[in-house]
Amino acid sequence: MTAVLVGLLLAGAQQSATAPAASADELVGLWKAKRRFGPDGRGPLVIQRTGPTYTAEMMGRTLPVRVEQGELSFELPNGQGAFRGKPQTGGAILGFWFPPNSVAMGGHVSRVNLDPDGPNRWTGQVVPYEDVFTFYLMVQKRADGSLGAILRNPERDFGAWLGVDRIARDGSAVKLFGNRPGQAQERELSSGTYDAENAVITLDFPSRGGTYDFRRDGDESDFYPRGRNPGRYTYRPPLARDDGWSTGTLEEAGIDRAGMETLIQGIVDMPMDSVNTPQFHGILIARHGRLVLEEYFHGEHRDKLHETRSAAKSLTATIVGAAMQAGAPLALSTPVYGIMTGGAFPADLDPRKRAMTLEHLLTMSSGYFCDDQNLDAPGREDTMQDQTDEPDWYRYTLKVPMASAPGEKAVYCSANPNLALGMVARATGESPLYTFDRLLGAPMKIDRFGWPMDPAGHPYGGGGVQFLPRDFAKIGQLMLNGGTWQGRRILGRDFVARASSPLYRIGERGYGYLWWSLDYPYQDRIVRTSGALGAGGQVVTVVPELDLVVAVYGGSYSSRGWRVVQQELIPRSILPAVH
Repeated sequence: MTAVLVGLLLAGAQQSATAPAASADELVGLWKAKRRFGPDGRGPLVIQRTGPTYTAEMMGRTLPVRVEQGELSFELPNGQGAFRGKPQTGGAILGFWFPPNSVAMGGHVSRVNLDPDGPNRWTGQVVPYEDVFTFYLMVQKRADGSLGAILRNPERDFGAWLGVDRIARDGSAVKLFGNRPGQAQERELSSGTYDAENAVITLDFPSRGGTYDFRRDGDESDFYPRGRNPGRYTYRPPLARDDGWSTGTLEEAGIDRAGMETLIQGIVDMPMDSVNTPQFHGILIARHGRLVLEEYFHGEHRDKLHETRSAAKSLTATIVGAAMQAGAPLALSTPVYGIMTGGAFPADLDPRKRAMTLEHLLTMSSGYFCDDQNLDAPGREDTMQDQTDEPDWYRYTLKVPMASAPGEKAVYCSANPNLALGMVARATGESPLYTFDRLLGAPMKIDRFGWPMDPAGHPYGGGGVQFLPRDFAKIGQLMLNGGTWQGRRILGRDFVARASSPLYRIGERGYGYLWWSLDYPYQDRIVRTSGALGAGGQVVTVVPELDLVVAVYGGSYSSRGWRVVQQELIPRSILPAVH
């Protein structure tokens, strides 16, 4: 028996000595990790009135409802979310749901409509903006034996921002290495483990919620535009829906079908072998008032909210214009500090601030020391959003020092449109969320969005609103129509004309009222366009001469792929197909 045991031990030792070491090649291939961060506050909401008292029933709780200046409000316990709403003409309650901030994406307000459900009772659904963060990890073996890595993140392009270049394995330990643009020395970006038995790579990203478990992803992965082997694309007209859009065909709109099929096929077949490969998420084209092309990629679709980034600055301009058109006590010449400080200028106010008007905010010519590209500027967007001393970003901006006189020059500064939205709030006496819904959302059938807020509870006007692609394209059509939607005037014609004009220059481009003015070559001439532009490839371009709106959505927030969208796609692929 002893001899048998010794033989088995020796055999085991010999087998262990000759077994191949854990191979890094096991990591080669495509991996995916996805985490959901809530919010948990969701589901049916019932509000009931008994005499002057209101109560809310949600998630198994009965909660008291406050009534202040005609607005109803309540909060779920443990910071799970809060509701604010107002009764509307017709009996419904229009409300908004304020979720808690997330470690991954922050909090975005969503719309809640409560319909009458019997005497003194209203019911509806709280459907908050879904807070998720997704990673795709493509590992490829290089000629030198190392493992190249592409880390893609469709929500924020976080992998490109980190500068991920390669992955290394040592036993069960794995590490990501790389460097951001401008950094010469490679550094460790993330560490974790590899569970060979279960084929799971675990990597830690502390700033994005902690650890993520990566598992192998297949050929139909949304890492690819439409799967690894997409096949031949064939054009289909957009689906007709009750959302305010009329639909038609490319042929009816005078747009070359073969040219569009070639464009979409090129996107579908695009190899995802570089972090700088353009990430197209959606392309929509409307001509003569009809939506004639609607295509999505990488798992995006018409019913999924999409980031608009700084393109939402142009949305702020439409809210300002709509408020003025509706008769709010607000004009382009309204002094910023007159309205934001209660109607009287502070006694010791800088004369340059005294001269600042709403129009200066809309043209980025306020004179504030707030250049978003200048790390030393106290009013730059990141500096404002990262500080914690002043939760009210309106008040924060009002204290920013001046760098020049108002109107002297335009400097790209996200605090300007945000403060302009604050002026709308002061002039109307209501949150701009209500103003938007009343003047734009309701008539244009835009009832879903995710709106970022400042810590004081004000909707942010400097960008980052989540919109359905079809809905954001409507903002372009509204501008193309000269300020009308289905015969209803929402913006003044003169306001639209000035908003679309090159009143100032920022860099090489013209700038109007939070709309860029761009010239594109078309056939044997130049056509002037106006555009809502946002990081990552968010573009709504209006071409009045061709009665055309092009909306493009992308995910190249931190990589060079966005340049293809803004500089090549429209002038080189879309405009040549328009007849």
